[in-house]
Amino acid sequence: MPTPAHPLDRPVWGALIGRWAPLALRAGAALRLSPEYGPFAATPDLTAVRLRDLAAFDLSGNGLDLVELTVVRPPAGLAVAVQAPLVQMTAAKVAHRESNIDIVALTEADGPEMLALARLTRPGPFAARTHRLGDFVGVKEAGRLVAMAGERMKPDGFTEVSGVCTHPDHRGRGYGGALMRSVARRALGRGETPFLHAYETNTRAIALYRTLGFEIRRVMTLTVLKSG
Repeated sequence: MPTPAHPLDRPVWGALIGRWAPLALRAGAALRLSPEYGPFAATPDLTAVRLRDLAAFDLSGNGLDLVELTVVRPPAGLAVAVQAPLVQMTAAKVAHRESNIDIVALTEADGPEMLALARLTRPGPFAARTHRLGDFVGVKEAGRLVAMAGERMKPDGFTEVSGVCTHPDHRGRGYGGALMRSVARRALGRGETPFLHAYETNTRAIALYRTLGFEIRRVMTLTVLKSG
């Protein structure tokens, strides 16, 4: 199978042929992450003949999310539900900051609370088993999960920081930044480069990520395909 010039130019494809491969479903040449882990999909290239294979997947749920450098034109049988620019940011190092926030490793037992927090705060696609895609950390108060962050896409040599969210009643306490630093430092410690995606219009979040050490690498396009 062809590989992109840079792993982050086609991060979903890189993840699906790499560390996500055991969780991938195939339709022709197209691959998608098993839906209980998330909605992501990709094809070896963006030609019409390859994109048509995506129509064979079950799209009765939330559709398929493609993250590409270019705008994806829907093949016959599919339509665009969402199309928006994303900034892709990477960090060569993570800014150090003293913190007394008690960060804990999250486990399978925390899965239901993680899903509930994600459904409340909507940090991006988060399905029933998304928490199994990588290590997640969180902050708990009185035994209740109030903030979390973790790992999602893992193209070769890179780890995406994702699932970052804080309960509305506990915002403004620095939890998100502290958790992101923790996840990013773990990736750097493994010799991997942390990266993330944010909507280009979310200037407030992008400014926060810059303070942590992330810089914009490319502008990508999110395309969500649904049945036409």
